[in-house]
Amino acid sequence: MKSIAILATLALSVPAFSSINTTYFEALDVADIHAQELANEKKGEAPRYAIPHKVSETPVWEKSGSGYFWTHRVTAPNAVSLNFGFGTYHLPEGAKLDIYSADRSEFIRSFTAADNNKTRELWTPVIMSDDVIIEVTAPEAVVDQVKLELTQVGQGFRTFSQSTLKSGSCNVDIACSESRGWEKEINSVGVISTGGSKFCTGFMVNNTSNDRTPFFMTAAHCRVTARTAPSLVVYWNYQASKCKGTRDGKLTMFQSGAEHLATSAKSDFTLVRLLQAPKPEFKVTYAGWDASGRTGTPAVAIHHPNTDEKAISFENDLTTISSYLGQTSPGDQTHVRVIDWDLGTTEPGSSGSPLFDKNHRVIGQLHGGGAACGNNLSDYYGRFYTSWTGDGSQATALKPYLDYKNTGAIFTDTLH
Repeated sequence: MKSIAILATLALSVPAFSSINTTYFEALDVADIHAQELANEKKGEAPRYAIPHKVSETPVWEKSGSGYFWTHRVTAPNAVSLNFGFGTYHLPEGAKLDIYSADRSEFIRSFTAADNNKTRELWTPVIMSDDVIIEVTAPEAVVDQVKLELTQVGQGFRTFSQSTLKSGSCNVDIACSESRGWEKEINSVGVISTGGSKFCTGFMVNNTSNDRTPFFMTAAHCRVTARTAPSLVVYWNYQASKCKGTRDGKLTMFQSGAEHLATSAKSDFTLVRLLQAPKPEFKVTYAGWDASGRTGTPAVAIHHPNTDEKAISFENDLTTISSYLGQTSPGDQTHVRVIDWDLGTTEPGSSGSPLFDKNHRVIGQLHGGGAACGNNLSDYYGRFYTSWTGDGSQATALKPYLDYKNTGAIFTDTLH
């Protein structure tokens, strides 16, 4: 996000950036990292976009006018992006945290007391720069109330649209005419970052009370755990503006932080509650779902292939029930199998994305498979029906949360 006019108002008053305390990282061996990523992605692991580095930096205050400021520089030559994890974050009213490129061409919105949360952590979205200034300002009356520690820097080696395995040409942008009629469901899907290093896809999910509780689902193998949930960053509306047009998606609509609720490896799902509801201007919807176990329906996937801009895929034939990667039905009945896509595909980075039946209800989230442009291999989705009761405990099931009033309903529609 370019915002030179806003940057001109920042309180930085040091004589030159060169005098600022700096954390420096050597340039990465990108070729070696990409080789590792290629092998990991083929094994079904969530892809990475950054290498995380542990650090420990706390404010060293300098006086300025009626308040105080602290500045810290982070430099990583040739990094595609940088992102920051504050393992301790609490700002009083009147204080703010700004993060911007040293050339003042890139800027993340100011973080303030409004970003305080019960985890007392803050994880930022990426900033597309390899040389970044972190600046905190606070009025004198509240400076002692600032609690802040930078504990991680993510050194980016590719952008969300520069995966090792590029998204294939058979993918269908959601800006294309084929997506008509699926607009509500499209707006429930976001691309996610976890731990400042891994990315996947996920989606807002409705509940039987239709009360907009910010429940969010993804795949268990995306590693959103009780420990990493505070680091979850969701980017909404990352999509191309024109069908088969320039890759011009924006990562400016984001939110940070979640509370882990439930996970089950059996159907590869994770459910979290976002720390805040999406802003109304993001126009996010809450996907409907079907936990009845009904099978044999055409299906639609909405996802971020290789975490490129949002895409839509169609299976016109009937889905089947199977084991994960199984070739026969019903197998252990934990997964929905898309035998082969008729239009579009999925790719690494699509993991955790929803599969909708003909009634526009989620019946599973992507676990894995071999589908790609140019082949007829299958994809496998952790079955919503299986996830509904999980392993019989609240920590492994969807029902205690998505039907927390115990209505007995087994399906709901998309809420917008």
